Amino acid sequence: MKRVLIVDDYVVVRDGVKHLLENRTGGIAFGDAENAAEALKLATEHAWDLAILDISLGGRSGLDLLYELRQLRPRLPIAVLTMHSEKQYARRALKAGASGYITKDTPRHELIKAFNRLLEGNRYVSSAVAEILVTDLARASTGSPHESLSRREFEVMRLIASGKTNMEIAQLLSLSDKTISTYRARLLEKMGLKNNAELMYYAVRNRLFVDQM
Repeated sequence: MKRVLIVDDYVVVRDGVKHLLENRTGGIAFGDAENAAEALKLATEHAWDLAILDISLGGRSGLDLLYELRQLRPRLPIAVLTMHSEKQYARRALKAGASGYITKDTPRHELIKAFNRLLEGNRYVSSAVAEILVTDLARASTGSPHESLSRREFEVMRLIASGKTNMEIAQLLSLSDKTISTYRARLLEKMGLKNNAELMYYAVRNRLFVDQM
């Protein structure tokens, strides 16, 4: 029997994924979490054959959780299932170690195909993601300023763009105000931006902001 961990802050999504997979030959045991803390606890306590997670988890980044799960369980296949388009996050998710990137508007039959491939130990890349990766290879560069950011810089950028203060970000990420200020200065320099207003405009234009609850 396979074991699948589903991480999403909406119970209807978790239940939907279970419904898609519950009739799979051999059966599946499910675990579900609505936030990063619950996911890490379950990942610590049990071995899983597949983790399925969203990018937006009530203020926390699923990409951040992806990184932590990869450190905790290096061999665990992780699929990103999200509302965000491939152009927004697929490159970064795959670079962070995701085994697949799937959007929530994917047809039912394709979702089942993707999850089954991942449970069998394979990777899953949609035609849209494949096209993006081929294009990147052809031009040998993403061309997007935010792609040069580190994992933590990217997360700080998204939180600033959502309107959070340095103090709020520091509390959310368990870092000091000074450290957040350093990340802010570094990411503005890398992206060629002057201030938070320009950063917010860039994030909105590229749909990189953190979803608000």
